[in-house]
Amino acid sequence: MTFRLAALALAAAALLLVQPVQAQKAESADFVVALVNSEPITNSEVRAAIQRVTAQIKASGQPLPAVDEIRQGVLERLISDRAQLQLATETGVRIDDAAVDMAEQNLARQNQMDVDGLRKRMRKDGIQPDELRKQLRDQLTLTRLREREVDARVRISDQDVDRALAEQQAANTDPFAQEINLAQLLVAVPEKADANLTSQLQAQAQALLVRLRSGEDFAALVKQYSDADRSKAGEFGLRRADRYPPSFVQATQKVAVGAVSELVRSGAGFHILKVLERRAPSALAKSVQQTRARHILLRTSPELSAFAASAKLAALRQSIVSGKTDFAAAARDNSQDGSAAQGGDLGWANPGMFVPEFEEVMNQLKEGEISQPTVTRFGVHLIQLTDRRKVELSVREVREQVRNQLREARLDEAFASWARDVRERAYVELREPPQ
Repeated sequence: MTFRLAALALAAAALLLVQPVQAQKAESADFVVALVNSEPITNSEVRAAIQRVTAQIKASGQPLPAVDEIRQGVLERLISDRAQLQLATETGVRIDDAAVDMAEQNLARQNQMDVDGLRKRMRKDGIQPDELRKQLRDQLTLTRLREREVDARVRISDQDVDRALAEQQAANTDPFAQEINLAQLLVAVPEKADANLTSQLQAQAQALLVRLRSGEDFAALVKQYSDADRSKAGEFGLRRADRYPPSFVQATQKVAVGAVSELVRSGAGFHILKVLERRAPSALAKSVQQTRARHILLRTSPELSAFAASAKLAALRQSIVSGKTDFAAAARDNSQDGSAAQGGDLGWANPGMFVPEFEEVMNQLKEGEISQPTVTRFGVHLIQLTDRRKVELSVREVREQVRNQLREARLDEAFASWARDVRERAYVELREPPQ
């Protein structure tokens, strides 16, 4: 299941709800600006949405578009969302109260307050709790509908992955990611050589370079003059460029296969390098920062609300932080997750393996730090970060990463196409303001 759309929808809901913007109440002069399948969109709805969007744009530091442009974009978004919500109702998409409770808890956590504090803040901004919950329910409904309708349209084949890898590999011009085989002829410079001796040895190396460029055999001159290993005619063997000294890679970066470099000065002396072979990366070597965490999960239910679960975990957290309780023992005794038997240990995880609301909190933790109670669609968690490491991905993991990247890109395209289709199927009547 793809959670990208869910994260975007909930993030959008949060942005719309937490900006310090006074909600527009219906006035006596309010009027209908559009009908979507006979359901009205009022001028007050458009004005409130314009105010929210304007506040968001200002907060982001971006220049404000013209007022008419903002109004047109807002009205189109309201029409599109209304048509999708109607489709959700027709096709049986339902969001239960527990899911709305969880979304409300999550929104409160994002704003570093409890639900009561969030509701007080919303009332101050003119949004009543029922209105807040309706907006959250609508956002969850849209997310559920989009996941069901759009995800099914996106399929990534092995051939798609092969093509993407080939394109990435062809575009990879990093010289240190290539494989190269160099051979060297070294004119050594003693550690305590004075300037005069160093100059003489440099002249000797330069003379050898001239002879090589006039056509003399590299292997023969190595055997006769090189102060380095002369076996295999000074050849290092094919290896990734990052296993050579950076000065060698830089000196040979633009040297054709079969040609020799300019003199390269190192602590050992003066090197002449011949490029014997150069290959593009045989595989895309990618590294990723993995995270290891453990958690305690309490699943919400009619018997255990998100608020009660958060209170219980807050008390557990205090006991763990004070040293009275061990995290692993608390997980074994309390967690309602399959990881409980392992003390809540979730093992090493790549980015994107957890749902966004969990991963966002986890990524902000320092090693050993324990989060505040965190609400996700699975329940309420205490999260402790135990370790981080950087590892190189296997071929299978690289392919899976590329598959996910392709899927994300195609999801955006598929969603845009689907949203246009839903909008076009809806009956929309735009109305002029009353005179």
